[in-house]
Amino acid sequence: MSEDTQPKRAVDAEDSAVSAPETTAAPEATATEATAIGTAASGTTVAEATVPAVAAPAAETPKAVAPAPAAPAKTLSLKLSTLGLAAAAVVLIGALVTVSTLWLSARSDLSDRDAKAAAEQHAEQVATDYSVGASNINFSDLNSWTGRLKANTTPALGNKFDATAPKLQEILVPLKWTSSATPVAAKVVGHDNGLYQVDVFLNVTSTNAQNPDGAQTTVTYNVTVDPNNGWKVSDVGGTALALPKQ
Repeated sequence: MSEDTQPKRAVDAEDSAVSAPETTAAPEATATEATAIGTAASGTTVAEATVPAVAAPAAETPKAVAPAPAAPAKTLSLKLSTLGLAAAAVVLIGALVTVSTLWLSARSDLSDRDAKAAAEQHAEQVATDYSVGASNINFSDLNSWTGRLKANTTPALGNKFDATAPKLQEILVPLKWTSSATPVAAKVVGHDNGLYQVDVFLNVTSTNAQNPDGAQTTVTYNVTVDPNNGWKVSDVGGTALALPKQ
């Protein structure tokens, strides 16, 4: 190789070195690269050999740990048909409770009404029996009549008749008084302090020495019945209407 050629190669090498862009410093040269550099420095032409650089192993990036999946929220799922049936059941139960309450109330009212009606009917019967007995008189058997006056009465009322019966006998015997009665009606007209006030209506037919053919009159007895004392008669008014005028 001629001397003209060597300087030209040297100039080309320098131009290449100037025009080559700056690169990042490479890792330490291997033994082969050092030998090539030394040869170039000594002026000996050596074929350029490109030796690949061995890149340092990259540091392992720690893998991100994925968070554990959140537990799914519990939800309550009901079908519309189920909700409808539940609502209908609630309405039905409410209706049954209302009907039962009304039925029990009506039953209680009916029971109270029946009990009241039965008590009034019993009081009316007691008053009627007493009034009819007190109106049946025969001057020849006044002791029986006095017994009927006192029958089913309270002790206080019985004692009252014991005091008045002898005086009545003094009137009835001379007049030869007889009378008989048939009931017409009886009605409870009051209920005060547990006592029943009953009006009893009788048709009374009477005969006496002055009117042997007899006469008929309607008599009203006012009888008080005490259910708390064995349904006894505690007071009576109107008996004088069935007796002769004094």
